[in-house]
Amino acid sequence: MKRLALAFIRFYQKTSFFHKPIFRALFMTDKMCRFTPTCSEYAYQAVEKYGSLKGLYLGFRRIIRCHPWNKGGIDPIP
Repeated sequence: MKRLALAFIRFYQKTSFFHKPIFRALFMTDKMCRFTPTCSEYAYQAVEKYGSLKGLYLGFRRIIRCHPWNKGGIDPIP
């Protein structure tokens, strides 16, 4: 399960469909991610460290925090 989740995250990162201007308009910024590391890299690291269940949960929580009214910044995995 862990390898499948990691493969899906890498597929997302390499697929250009998700990096089109429509997503920039939705998040009202030129940057695709407000945080460092990016949300997908954060999820990848969390799955590697904590396993698929907790890692995907942490990644989902991070994506929920990524909205236009959040300043973002440096946010390493716990």
